[in-house]
Amino acid sequence: MKSIVRFILLAAVLFFVHTTENLWADQGPAIPVKDTVTMVDIGAKSCIPCKMMAPILEELKIEYVGRAAVIFIDVWQDRSQGPRFGIQAIPTQIFYDKNGKEVYRHVGFMEKEKIKKMLDKLLEMK
Repeated sequence: MKSIVRFILLAAVLFFVHTTENLWADQGPAIPVKDTVTMVDIGAKSCIPCKMMAPILEELKIEYVGRAAVIFIDVWQDRSQGPRFGIQAIPTQIFYDKNGKEVYRHVGFMEKEKIKKMLDKLLEMK
């Protein structure tokens, strides 16, 4: 009986240590990017609307290089990011101004032109 209790306690301690290490190990990219307009798309590489947005995000990364950060986070690969950003559905796009304040949030597929309008608007703000 004592060996079973010891085993259970050891397993619980190992589980706690492993879970705690994962919580503190890598909290993901620094979002929002300091002193930069930031757009983060939170989704998954295998969700259909997310797949549709992938080429748009790649184009925007190139178009806005040096002016705004465009970041993708796969919440199916890193489940800690969903709660971190309060995600209820994917894809979700979150826009931050240069001061790091969230200014807009959209759920679902977002067209390239709408994203560009929001990024341009944020870049014009002082």
